[in-house]
Amino acid sequence: MAGCRSYLRGLAVCVTVLLLVSGVVMIGVGFSPIDGNLPAAELFDQLSSSDGLLVLQVFGPLTVILSVLGICGASLDLKPLLLVFSTLIFVEFVALMVVASPLVQVQAQMDGAVDELFLNVTPLHRADRDVQSELNKLQTSDSCCGLRSFEDWDNQLPASCFCTPPVPPSNLESSSRPGNSSSEGPCAKVGAELHAPASQRLETLWVHATPCGPILKSYVGFPIKLRIGIISAFATITVAAIALCLALGLEEYWKTPPVETTVDDFNRVKYQPKPTQT
Repeated sequence: MAGCRSYLRGLAVCVTVLLLVSGVVMIGVGFSPIDGNLPAAELFDQLSSSDGLLVLQVFGPLTVILSVLGICGASLDLKPLLLVFSTLIFVEFVALMVVASPLVQVQAQMDGAVDELFLNVTPLHRADRDVQSELNKLQTSDSCCGLRSFEDWDNQLPASCFCTPPVPPSNLESSSRPGNSSSEGPCAKVGAELHAPASQRLETLWVHATPCGPILKSYVGFPIKLRIGIISAFATITVAAIALCLALGLEEYWKTPPVETTVDDFNRVKYQPKPTQT
C-alpha cells in the first residue's frame, strides 16, 4: 500500500507539472502575435482574429497559479491543499469548456467566411494595392496563382503567376485539352488573349495551376486549430490531475486501516485498528 501511495504521489506531481507547462503555453500563445503574421493579412481584416485569445490570456495565468498550488499539495502531501486545488481546478475546467466551446463553431464557419471574402475581392486586379502586393508575395513563395484559379486576375495576370513547365508539352497533349488552358504538372497553359509582361508576350504563357485560396485557408485556420488543440490538451491533463489529487486528498476514506486481533479470556477474537505510531 505504501508503494502504491508513493507512486500516486509521484504521478500527481508529474501531472501537475504538466498542467503548469500547459498554462505557460496558453500564456505564450495567447499573447503572441500569431494572427498578425498571416500571409496576405489585409484580406482577412473582416474576419475576427481574436477568437480564443482572451480565453488563453485569462485562463493561462490562472492555470499557472493553480498548478503551483497543486504541485505544493502533492509534493508536501497536504490533503486539505489537494482538496482545495481539485475544487478550484474543476471550477476552472468547467468555465473554460463553457467559454471555449464557440471556438469549434468558429472553425466550422471559417471556410464559408473565407470563400465569401474571396468572392468580394475578385477580380483581383481591381483589389487594393496592399492586397495585390501581399498576394503577389504569396504567389511567388508558394507557387500559386489567384484565390480560386488564375482567372481571378481576369486579363491582368501579374508576373508572380507565371511559371516554367518542368517538361515541354507535346503537340498531342496540347491538342487533347479543351478550352483556353491546359495543365502540365504544377503549371497551366493559358490563352494568348491574357495580358502578360512584355518579356513573355511572344512566348507560350504558363501560370501556376495551384490556387492560393486553399493555402490561405490553412493559414487562417491554423491559429484557431492551435488554440483548440491547446485547450483539448489542458482538458485531458486537468481531468487526470483532478483524479489523482482527489485520490490522495481522500485517502483516509479509501485506505483500509491496519487491524490487529486479540483473544480475550473467553476465547473471543476481537478486531480493532492498530494504534498509530508516531
